[in-house]
Amino acid sequence: MHELAVTQSILDISLRHAQKADAKRITAINLVIGRFSSIVDDSVQFYWDAIAEGTIAQGATLHFQRIPGEMTCRACGHIFQPDDVTFACPACSSLSVRITKGDEFRVDSIDVE
Repeated sequence: MHELAVTQSILDISLRHAQKADAKRITAINLVIGRFSSIVDDSVQFYWDAIAEGTIAQGATLHFQRIPGEMTCRACGHIFQPDDVTFACPACSSLSVRITKGDEFRVDSIDVE
């Protein structure tokens, strides 16, 4: 359900920047979403279609760019992309790791007319 709040933020950011650019219409919004973020593309799209109605963003296309996850081992410093089974470091098997890429979520760009 948090996708509703996230989608509202996307709309707010887009409308604010479109207004600054004196845009008449928002045609597309490019989003960057990391593997480890809990954002579900289909849910964002569903809410977008409802909340953008009646605004200059109505009908705008949402483009989702997914960023792969990356972790760094705190024990040995190895940087790796985890598989779907374990987050253990493949170099030393330590579970003491931190996310270094893949938790992003941002509006990358907005296309306007």
